[in-house]
Amino acid sequence: MISISKLLCDLDAESDGLRYAAAEESSKPQITESKQRRPVVVWNMTQQCNLYCSHCYAGACDEPAPEELSTDEGKYLLEQLSDFGVPVVLFSGGEPLVREDLAELVAYATDLGIRPVLSTNGTLLTRERARELKEAGLKYAGVSVDGLEARNDEFRGEEGAFQAAVRGIEACLDVGLKTGLRYTITKYNDADLEGIIDLLTDVGVDRFCFYHLDYGGRGAEIVDADLTPEEKREAVETLCDLTREYHDRGEEIETLLVGNYADAGFLVEYARRELGEAQAKEVEAYLRQNGGDPTGERVADVDPTGDVHLNQFWQNYTVGNVRERTFGEIWTDESDPVLRKLRNRTEYLTGRCADCQYKEICRGGSPLRSQTVNDDLFAPDPQCYLSDEEIGIVTAD
Repeated sequence: MISISKLLCDLDAESDGLRYAAAEESSKPQITESKQRRPVVVWNMTQQCNLYCSHCYAGACDEPAPEELSTDEGKYLLEQLSDFGVPVVLFSGGEPLVREDLAELVAYATDLGIRPVLSTNGTLLTRERARELKEAGLKYAGVSVDGLEARNDEFRGEEGAFQAAVRGIEACLDVGLKTGLRYTITKYNDADLEGIIDLLTDVGVDRFCFYHLDYGGRGAEIVDADLTPEEKREAVETLCDLTREYHDRGEEIETLLVGNYADAGFLVEYARRELGEAQAKEVEAYLRQNGGDPTGERVADVDPTGDVHLNQFWQNYTVGNVRERTFGEIWTDESDPVLRKLRNRTEYLTGRCADCQYKEICRGGSPLRSQTVNDDLFAPDPQCYLSDEEIGIVTAD
């Protein structure tokens, strides 16, 4: 994740220590005081979901996967993560709220000292369920809304999904649970971007995660629905402008970019143009601390049956199973050639990425998009929207 609000508006957040080794600069209580050494783990705890979203990376459906981890096995997984020093576990799905043991597992993670957070479509969140999760120790709920009402409901395959998600957000806010809105941009919903940000302020949410489409699961079936790189650049610039406008008006919305590390280089260029060279250098320094695309390093995924993946979107590549070896053993075993190369990926980058001045803060972007489109993990990300001049491989006349 890349925080626009931190880099362009100097807005403090509880993740400053985890993400930028900048805990001492922040006035907010921190997730950790130092830069993460272990990955944030997404646990897709079930394949079952009450919706059928066009871009679902997990390929969720209306039934659980065969042999999903049981409650006891889930607790053992959480023990493994705690022993390995994982700072955050993201309970995801499918739809995690279909599991009756969700609050029990959240409480167990809390007792083990892991920060539990939730990714949900929000439609099953009642005030009672939100209160139960908060009392169990849940620290944050991210609710996915992919457009305003008509587009969201079409995208998610269910009439009424938008209104139900908004009610879910309001239920979380009513019980004092920190809540954010997640939005994945495509050609279907890009016209709703500004309306979605207006929705944030209307319901009182102060965190917005802007996701780029990654090409996993059903997302790989709608590659043609992705924006062109030029359209993506325009959307990111609009989000930067809006974040600054809201900040200037006193609306302190934490705004995050997820899933395309061309955004890192763009933010340096944007800061240079809009805020001056000194700010651009500061932005780049923070982004060097952040470290570029986190696949196989600062993020990991465990699917419903215990298979470990290199990020949550890349479900068709597995490096082990937590029923057979502990998560820590799997994650530190670099005999897997893909895992090993990803951790040294700047040595393997090809094409314009190999000579890019921003490769240390991008690291080639999404290897999954590169693999899907180019059949090469280390080819340039097809969604890089920076010019040759900006990345330093040609100079202006």
